[in-house]
Amino acid sequence: MAGERIAVITGASSGIGAASARQLARAGFHVVAGARRTDRLQALAEEVGATTLALDVTDPASVTAFAAAVRDRHGQADLLVNNAGTGVGLDPVAEGRDDDWQATMDTNVVGLLRVTRTFLPLLRAAPHAHIVNLGSIAGFEVYPGGAGYTASKHAVRAITDTLRLELNGEPIRITEIAPGMVETEFSVIRFRGDTTKADDVYAGVQPLTADDIADCITWAVTRPPHVDIDFMVVRPVAQAASYKVARNRS
Repeated sequence: MAGERIAVITGASSGIGAASARQLARAGFHVVAGARRTDRLQALAEEVGATTLALDVTDPASVTAFAAAVRDRHGQADLLVNNAGTGVGLDPVAEGRDDDWQATMDTNVVGLLRVTRTFLPLLRAAPHAHIVNLGSIAGFEVYPGGAGYTASKHAVRAITDTLRLELNGEPIRITEIAPGMVETEFSVIRFRGDTTKADDVYAGVQPLTADDIADCITWAVTRPPHVDIDFMVVRPVAQAASYKVARNRS
C-alpha cells in the first residue's frame, strides 16, 4: 500500500517484541515480525495483520533472506526495532560457561550489528527512518554474575552511540530504550527454564511489563521526524538500580 510505514521487529515472538508489534500496528505501521519461533508469530498475523517471517539473527543466511523478503514485498523499512536478545546464566566469571557467553554475544551484539548493516539500504530507501535498539540498565550498570550480559548491553550502548554519529546528516533517527526489571520470559531463559528462580526475581515487586516498554518505543518513534529520542531509561518505581530493589515481603 502506497505510503504505508513498515516496522521491522526482531525477536517478535514474545515479550517486548510481540507487545511492540501490537502497539505499532495500532499506531499505523505495517509490522514485519521476525523470530526463530515462527509458530508463535501466527497470533500476530491474525491479530494485527503482521507479515511474519523466520529470522535467526545469529545466522547470516537467515538475516539476508529476511531482509530480501522485506525488500521484495515492501521496498523499504521505515523502522527497525532490534529487539532480539538473550542472557543465559548468572554465574560469576570464575564459573562462567563459554557457550553462554558466546550465545549472548552472538545474539545481543553481533546479531544486532548484522541486522542493522543488512537493513541500512532499506532504511535509507525510506523518506525518514528510525532504528530502535533494545538495551538495558545493564548497559551502564553491572552486578555480580552478569558479566556476559552486562558486557553485551554495554556494547549495545556503544553501537547506538556510534550509529548516531555515523548517521548524522541522514534522515535516520537512532534510539536506545534501556529497561530495568521487566517481567517477560527473560528470567526463565536466564535460569534455564527454572520458573521458581525466575518468579523469585519479581517477588515483592511490581515490575514493568512488555506493554510498558512497547509504549515507550511507540512514543519515541511517533515523534515528529526532526525529533530524536537518543536514550530512554525506564525502571519500576521500586528499582533504584539493578542491585537495589525495594521489595514488599509481607
